[in-house]
Amino acid sequence: MNSAETINSATSWPSLRVSDWTPTRDTLHMWTQVVGKIRMAHAPLVNHWWQVTLYVSPRGLTTSTIPYRGGAFEIEFDFLAHRLDARTSDGGARSVPLRAMSVAEFYAQVLDVLDQLGIEAPIRPRPNEVDPAIPFAEDTVHASYDGEAAALFWRQLLQANRVIGEFRSHFVGKVSPVHFFWGGMDLACTRFSGRPAPPHPGGAPNCGDWVMVEGYSRELSSCGFWPGGGEEGAFYSYAYPAPEGFADHPVRVEGAYYSPEFQQFLLPYEVARAAPDPDRVVTEFLHSTYAAAADLGRWDRSALEDDPLRWHRSNPEDIT
Repeated sequence: MNSAETINSATSWPSLRVSDWTPTRDTLHMWTQVVGKIRMAHAPLVNHWWQVTLYVSPRGLTTSTIPYRGGAFEIEFDFLAHRLDARTSDGGARSVPLRAMSVAEFYAQVLDVLDQLGIEAPIRPRPNEVDPAIPFAEDTVHASYDGEAAALFWRQLLQANRVIGEFRSHFVGKVSPVHFFWGGMDLACTRFSGRPAPPHPGGAPNCGDWVMVEGYSRELSSCGFWPGGGEEGAFYSYAYPAPEGFADHPVRVEGAYYSPEFQQFLLPYEVARAAPDPDRVVTEFLHSTYAAAADLGRWDRSALEDDPLRWHRSNPEDIT
């Protein structure tokens, strides 16, 4: 395979039917909760729980650097080599092979690896935002791992992370990173108007209402991707609080629609993937649904948005 073929295979929009990998998806969801809770245990609170998330990496999903005592560590799902890697700033490294095994076994192996590295993991050992919430140490229900499907999901995330990241660059107000929330198993990016929001009513399963109050404490427009909502997953966009007329606002993308069930706009992944230019379709969806929230909500768009190429255009010869 030449370099061009390698690049094309790494940047294509893969097809992965949700129904073909649901057992693996649900098991991986629990595994990411274990790892995400470990990050949460050692990272100081950042507004809207940004300190708990995972990030898309060149090989999978990573916690990024987690402070620990006088040093740091990182945990990464490697979906190319199919292993979970734990690395410390003092040179320690341990791995857990990713294979078909129960959440209980995965949890025990992760705790053992951290113990070998001298890292404590004081977490609440049961999942959030799911029902039933089986304690990790007792969960033998979720025990599937299809490595090919896991790698394809990661490649979906690669594409979503790239396009949503470009969309993020147009906003100069308060905006979250593009990050993976293990509670809902979705990749998300959130823009904020700068105004406070009414207290969120909560209601997420096995998740305190106060968690949602913190997460939605400011008026926002949020978008992302998750492995649901379509045959191959879906891009989504919603506002909190949703301004009057939001659900009826037209979206400039064929195949996108407002879902009363999820109370958000959805663009099925397969619609974007099959388009001649998937990047353009997803970008149009993100910009038009954000515009619905911002215009109907009377955001100060001139103060919150800017051209990400502004310096390149004004100083084209000076940018390296």
